[in-house]
Order: sequence, then C-alpha cells, then structure tokens
Amino acid sequence: MKGNPNAHLTAKERDKVSYPTRKLYNMGVIEGEVLDFGSGFGKDAEFLNAKGISCTNYDPHYAPDYPTQKFDTILCQYVLNVLLPEEQAEVLMSVSELLKPSGKAYFTVRRDLKRFGYRTHYVHKVPTYQCNVKLPYKTFFINDFCEIYEYRHFTQVDNGKGGIFENPPPDTELISELATVYSIYDKYPVNKGHALVIPKRKSRNYFDMTDKEKTACQIMVERVKTILEKKYQPDGFNIGFNMNKAAGQTVFHTHIHIIPRYKGDVENPRGGIRNVIPGMGDY
Repeated sequence: MKGNPNAHLTAKERDKVSYPTRKLYNMGVIEGEVLDFGSGFGKDAEFLNAKGISCTNYDPHYAPDYPTQKFDTILCQYVLNVLLPEEQAEVLMSVSELLKPSGKAYFTVRRDLKRFGYRTHYVHKVPTYQCNVKLPYKTFFINDFCEIYEYRHFTQVDNGKGGIFENPPPDTELISELATVYSIYDKYPVNKGHALVIPKRKSRNYFDMTDKEKTACQIMVERVKTILEKKYQPDGFNIGFNMNKAAGQTVFHTHIHIIPRYKGDVENPRGGIRNVIPGMGDY
C-alpha cells in the first residue's frame, strides 16, 4: 500500500447492506461459509449473519485478522476499483487461495466511473485512486452502475480445450491464481512441494509469452515461493523452465518449475542447474 495509502478511505460508511450483496443474496447464490473480503465497515457481513448465513469479514484496515480457513463463497465488493494493479493482483491471489475447490467468488466492480487515476477525495481531502477493471471471468450480472463477475478455480472450469495445462483435471490442487496465470503442484514431483506456474493461454515457451503474461508469471513465482517456504521450510530452490525438446521440454505449453531443495536431498548439490549436463556441475 506504499503507493496507495488512502485506499481504505474510499470505503462507504453505509448503514445497510451493499447493492451487489443484496442482489446476490436475493438470487440465492451466497452459500455455506462466507467471507466478505475487503469488507470496509462490515455491513454486508452484519446483514448476512442476521439472515442466518455465517459470514466472516476481512479488511486490512477495519478488520485486519486474516482468515485461516477456506470458504464456500467469497464476496469482494467494489474493492478492485480503488487499488493499483499490483494491489489488485494481491487480492486476486488471496481470494483464490481462500476459496474451497468447489467454491465461488463474486467480484463486483463499478461501471459508472467518470475519472481514472488519483483524485482528491471529496470528503477526506487526500489523494485516493480509482480505475476501471475488466476481469476474464464469467459476467454474472451487469447494469449501468456495476458488474459482478463469478470466479471459480481454473481447475474447476471446463473450457472445452484439450491441453493438460489449458484444461487441468478438477482433482488438481490449485496453489494460487491470477487473471492470466495459475499455479499447481507437479503431478510427478522431484522433491516435496515441487510446483508449476502456468499461463492460461497456451504458448510454446517463455519467449512466446506476452509481456503481461511474463509479469504475471513473475508475480506468481514470488507468491508460490513464499507459500512453499511457509508450508515446507526448504533450504533453497531451483526455479526455471525447459525450452524445446533438446532441453528436455515434454509438454509444449509454457510452465515454470519451482523446486524446493533440502539439505541432503542429493549427495553434492554444487552447480545446481549446471547438472543438466552430467559432469558439468562441479567446477
């Protein structure tokens, strides 16, 4: 939040439930254990709890206890519009990680913005940020004022494509997800916690990706590294990709390997990836 310290001041001090949450409630799609992510003052959670729906609210400023469980339904109402792109990425990854494999999340974004970028908040008189947001998810509802996207894990959506990385099976464990890239555990791990970062659009190798996809992959690599460090406490990592058959590539859809390393997992780790050519590691 260093470049956008006043994002929390855009939360409306409403005294009742937000329009999108009421809309989703009336449509009967808010089910199971619910999380209101970026809840502001918590009025949506109050409304749902009063209706007998168990709802936890999280907001980094107003309700800062980060959730420790996974949820069936996650609501994220009018949050992305007031965040910088890197902050939006943080929210998308967090929601994907907090959602159960069978769950659904609903992102509501404004469609009535007239000005973009930084502006002086009319009440608080400090710079606040706002922008238009488009997501590659299913549009669940739209009017002149807002659009509600429905998000499910990429591993749970049959997009009709045949590639193993374009349409991964539903029993694949998702680690984290962004709009253009996702991460899973390798089906044939070479070490505990071996993970893959994969762009959703098929490209043959890293150099065929767009700059946007490369940036998303970099963000995801750093995110997955942090998750693996917390979960497995490795002593190091090998991170990289194979390009073309001569370099050992077998699945011709770009994917980056993140391989945790542990003391003693090989007799002599000296040289690291240089050992792809036998005898060239010890130099």
